[in-house]
Amino acid sequence: MAEFMEQPLQVDDSRKIIHIDMDAFYASIEMRDHPQWRNQPLIVAKDPRKTGGHGVVTTANYIARKAGVHSAMAAQKALELAPKAIFKTPDFTIYRQVSAQIHAIFHEYTDKIEPIAFDEAYLDVTENKLQIDSAVQLAHQLQAEIFEKTHLTCSTGISYNKFLAKLASDYRKPVGVTIIRQADVHDFLMQLPIEKFRGVGKKTVPKMHDLGIKSGQELFALSEGTLMQHFGKLGYILFRRVRGIDDRPVEYQRDRKSIGKERTYTQLLVSDAEASVQLKKIAQMVSDALRQQQKHGKTLVLKVRYQDFTTITKRITQVEYIENSEEAIYFLANQIMEELQASSQKIRLLGITMTNLAPLMFENITLPLFKQ
Repeated sequence: MAEFMEQPLQVDDSRKIIHIDMDAFYASIEMRDHPQWRNQPLIVAKDPRKTGGHGVVTTANYIARKAGVHSAMAAQKALELAPKAIFKTPDFTIYRQVSAQIHAIFHEYTDKIEPIAFDEAYLDVTENKLQIDSAVQLAHQLQAEIFEKTHLTCSTGISYNKFLAKLASDYRKPVGVTIIRQADVHDFLMQLPIEKFRGVGKKTVPKMHDLGIKSGQELFALSEGTLMQHFGKLGYILFRRVRGIDDRPVEYQRDRKSIGKERTYTQLLVSDAEASVQLKKIAQMVSDALRQQQKHGKTLVLKVRYQDFTTITKRITQVEYIENSEEAIYFLANQIMEELQASSQKIRLLGITMTNLAPLMFENITLPLFKQ
């Protein structure tokens, strides 16, 4: 039997990728449109004093962030940290319009654009429309043009792959331009906290720390086999990331047909109340994923799997696009749930999927067909 020969890892540094991240995007738009708020802590969220303490922070300006406020924080907690802050209800119509304006600027440079959210995108500028060889020069020009046309700032990261470009844009915010060249990769990644490696989330960090992995230095020291033994596929990926390897393309031709989330329950759901709580959680996950992909849809599909593995899927289609909110998605999913034949069986899986998708810039338009 031929011995297994491990292939040496190859670093492809032929590409030029820019990651653009708008600085406190929603808050910056609000400060641009309301100059009187520029020197005050600003939190983009519904005011918890008017909602009975409900609501979640969408984002905050840098003044509020210094007080410890961050996105996804409970609005009530944000109020406690910054009691004098201004709370502004998000206006996603305006945010979408500005995002479309910024993406139009991107297309002046390249059509190889992978949107990540309203305020974030990867650009492959290896070959670009301006035929400029320097990615740093392109990044500076992009920053200048975005500011000139929108009066908003962004941070840019430049490298030969997406992983490093994203790290670079995070490195010096706001209004930063950071390049990570191949010669600098090893030193840069060795000192990087393990929490900064993509894929290492809150649940993974304690396991990393238990293994003595607190930075890229300790991660680099472990073998591929050891990392895969403890972290599976993530271990395989991290072994390459800490060596500066990430061959993922900028997915500019991606067109997702559906976006969905589902959860399997080892402790089966017994009551309608339990199912309702879980549906709300899944609705929030789907809403977040749709916003991240800048999509909305007209068709919602509910999936229910019972204790005996009987699986039912049922859909509902609206004439207009369904609002990207936990409430709207949950309402429709729960409506389908109530229409299902009552079953005495416990539930082992719930899922919600949105299909019939379109980009968020395609708005619902109701035409006045009849004059009043």
